[in-house]
Amino acid sequence: MGNRHQPDHSDQEQQQNRRSRLHPRQHDYRGKQVREQQMNPTPSPLPQRSQRLARLHLAKRESQEQRNLKPLPPRQPLQQAISPPPPQLRQSRLGLGLIPQIPKLRVDRNPTLRQTSNPGRELKGRSVAQSNTPQGLQPLTDASKRRRDSKRDSIPSVLSPVSVPTRRNETRRNQSSLNSQPTPSPKTRRTRRTQKQPFNPFVYIIRLLILGIGIGAIAGTLFSTFDPASQLPVNANDTSDTPVQERSSTANPGTAMSLRQEISPLKSQIQALAAQNSKLQPGIFLVDLDTGTYVDWQGQSILPAASTIKVPILVAFFQDVDAGKIRLDEPLTLEPDVIGTGSGELQYQKLGHQYTALEVVTKMSAISDNTATNMIIKRLGGAAVLNQRFQSWGLTATVINNPLPDLEGTNTTTARDLGNLMGMLNQGQLLTLRSRDRLLNIMQQTVNNSLLPKGLGSGATIAHKTGDIGSLVGDVGLVDMPNGKRYIIVTMVKRPHNDGSASELIRNISRTVYNYFNQPHSRPTKQAGTAGVS
Repeated sequence: MGNRHQPDHSDQEQQQNRRSRLHPRQHDYRGKQVREQQMNPTPSPLPQRSQRLARLHLAKRESQEQRNLKPLPPRQPLQQAISPPPPQLRQSRLGLGLIPQIPKLRVDRNPTLRQTSNPGRELKGRSVAQSNTPQGLQPLTDASKRRRDSKRDSIPSVLSPVSVPTRRNETRRNQSSLNSQPTPSPKTRRTRRTQKQPFNPFVYIIRLLILGIGIGAIAGTLFSTFDPASQLPVNANDTSDTPVQERSSTANPGTAMSLRQEISPLKSQIQALAAQNSKLQPGIFLVDLDTGTYVDWQGQSILPAASTIKVPILVAFFQDVDAGKIRLDEPLTLEPDVIGTGSGELQYQKLGHQYTALEVVTKMSAISDNTATNMIIKRLGGAAVLNQRFQSWGLTATVINNPLPDLEGTNTTTARDLGNLMGMLNQGQLLTLRSRDRLLNIMQQTVNNSLLPKGLGSGATIAHKTGDIGSLVGDVGLVDMPNGKRYIIVTMVKRPHNDGSASELIRNISRTVYNYFNQPHSRPTKQAGTAGVS
């Protein structure tokens, strides 16, 4: 019963040998399948006793085959058997690319075959056990060559982005395929480039502001080039600290004040006061600086100047200060030829003593120092130089003939000349504003306040200069009233020798004028026209 299910292995081997001769590849495949089944046996449906017998038979057969086999030579490493050459750069029609070369396999024409007991298992120079060894390789067939070429074509070049074909026909085919690719239309490119940005109003506002600033700068530059004030000549050698605008006023000669209408009621009051004493010969000139109205009563009469001549000398001094010809701290030496008797204290000082120019000019006006006046006249170039300057200002009757004190009254002037000079100072002519303010400050320090200041009310200020010799007494001043009105008044009275009634007349005239301007009055009409003071 047990032998009935046992397979006949001898018949199976004969059938396999017969099939291997007719179909070697099929035999190889089945032999391989048998070996895999031997390595991985699967459970058989045969009984256990039959399985044991089959295993013993297979083990006996394998030991028999091992005795007949010769030892195989040692295997060479795969890297030595197939050593690929380094990749080379080749020039193709599509560009320079790094094309790796596929190594050619060396074919051993005389492969060593395993010697088996069954010569029918030799397969045309290749055995089953030797099929995996690299020493005996079959020559490439046409199908394998085509597969190799297709694999070579599929390998991309390293440097070139386009794969380089190995055959000329394939190169032409690839070029035609590249040319046949659709190119992007210009419309799509334009749509990508001209993408509209979102509207931002702040960007446009900033751009308009920048444009406006640029236009304003250009316009300002153009206007400055055509501005006549910027074309005024500037003296490069001038070292004074005064600005150019202030120096321009000193370059022009003094012009007469524009007078509008004479104040007839006030003139009548002044004439009534002078008529009370017929021995006195007054010269009166006053101007309302706010309205241009004036009073001129014998204002052009040439009279002895006395110490009122020191007013134009003071103006000439500060004019030279503005021109840089003299400095306020310049030392002036007391010399014998400048000593003047009469009023003042420098005549009693030691000769050779030095004083600053500002100290000397202040003593000349404040205490009417005659010696100080002579020192300033000498420093300014002498009487002749000063007379020429007076003439250039329009002071035609103002002349220095002798040094101070001029007790005989040879130095002459008029009330209108002195009033015109004070008007030019008020208008900012002849001097810079700084020098004008300093000059008026010095005139406010006048010690003798017995004439014009006596007729002023409380709160009024006056910058004035007095003159007093035996034959004449006078006072010239610029008055500022508490109500804001400003006026110029010049009073010169020729008298008998040292007659005190002349000083009283000046005080009465000053009081009358002040009271008149302190009351509200209607503005004068334009029918009277204007008159120039010369």
